[in-house]
Amino acid sequence: MDTFFGLVSGLELLSASVQNTSNASYLYWVLLSIICPHLLTIRERISLGKKGDPVSAEALNHLFHRVKRIIDTSIELENGSLSHFEVLTALAFALFAQENVDIAVVEAGLGGARDATNVLRSSGLAAAVITTIGEEHLAALGGSLEGIAMAKSGIIKRGRPLVMGGPFKTNIEWILHQKASLMSSPVVSACDPGIQTILNGFERKTDIPYQSCDILIQVEKDLQLFIKLYDVRLRMLGYHQLQNAVTATCAALCLRNQGWKVSDESIRAGLEHTYLLGRCQFLTREEIEMIGLSGISILIDGAHTEASAKGLSDTIRMTYPDAPWALVVAMASDKDHLAFARQLLSGRLPKVVLLTEVSIGGGKSRMTSASSLKDAWIQAVMDLGIKFCDIGMGGLENQSGFSNGLSEYGPDLIIGCQVGSVEDSMKIASQLLAASTENQSGLIVVTGSLHIISSVLASLRR
Repeated sequence: MDTFFGLVSGLELLSASVQNTSNASYLYWVLLSIICPHLLTIRERISLGKKGDPVSAEALNHLFHRVKRIIDTSIELENGSLSHFEVLTALAFALFAQENVDIAVVEAGLGGARDATNVLRSSGLAAAVITTIGEEHLAALGGSLEGIAMAKSGIIKRGRPLVMGGPFKTNIEWILHQKASLMSSPVVSACDPGIQTILNGFERKTDIPYQSCDILIQVEKDLQLFIKLYDVRLRMLGYHQLQNAVTATCAALCLRNQGWKVSDESIRAGLEHTYLLGRCQFLTREEIEMIGLSGISILIDGAHTEASAKGLSDTIRMTYPDAPWALVVAMASDKDHLAFARQLLSGRLPKVVLLTEVSIGGGKSRMTSASSLKDAWIQAVMDLGIKFCDIGMGGLENQSGFSNGLSEYGPDLIIGCQVGSVEDSMKIASQLLAASTENQSGLIVVTGSLHIISSVLASLRR
């Protein structure tokens, strides 16, 4: 096994770029580990081979039983405190070694400095990649953005390049640069003045939407990176994904600088083929019909922080600038519900917000009730001075005469809550949207947690 990428925050675009690192005479065997919440199966957390497919159940089962004795011993030595994440990380690294991979992409789970994945030596690290610094896991990582930056900078290794995504606040960028300087690590920033990006537009002529982008990189400081890619068709949508694409391209170019044969065509193919369930994903017409709806578009996205809510809001504005839209939201109890709501209400205003509930990993204590969530959204609405109508619990069937008089009453926003399946919530949101817009074709956005997205995707499999 030759080379690792260490990274914090999601960077699936880098993974695909590396997986497509090839030319006619040179192929690399890649094992990619993206340790983040899975949606349908735990196998999603470890992808193996050039196609980026999840590791097979057979391979994972065989590997687990091969190392089970070592895991049992480790649990004993740690007095039973070995975590699920630590075991999975160990399994991923064991698979790296077993398959003798050339390149591995490893995402830190929580922070960086003390994360289970942060056992890589500088001699085996191609680059450390820090995409963003946000407030998620604030309490666990020092209680401040500065503390989070210090924790994430722990993946920087002596003499190995640091690729920074950003944009970062000035004080956060200073912390990362200081750590890189201390480790004698060259720095490449995706916000370098020598990098130009153009978002040409959004296309949805088929069930596979994409955004056309130009990525022009000419970096001279610390490392010399150069590439010009025109009309790159990203399936990962939004301005934030364009920034991720630039960050991934910079990381791939770092590989090129280290002697790996990474062609421009490979980088383009990696960027264009990357697709991740539940991240600004538009359901197909067939999938929408499976839910029991028609004549409407559905977008599902696992946004659950203030920053990701902004990214989602920007994407909605880009893809559906004029159509009326509705939100279906469920969230975990440890998220900032008020900041999330304010961000989504500060962009193009939805016509309907329907709050619901979904099972959250970690048990009922992590689930926010629909009524509590509605209280937070009403507070946000009132803070922003938005005229709204609270319809209480349930859908139109509980609102006598509501359907006929809704468009005449004319609130800017309808808020309600519903306890039941996510499919039922989407149907009620569709009813409310139709009633408030005189049956205009619109968009339903399901968001707030990867767990509600998992529920939608699981319903499509049933």
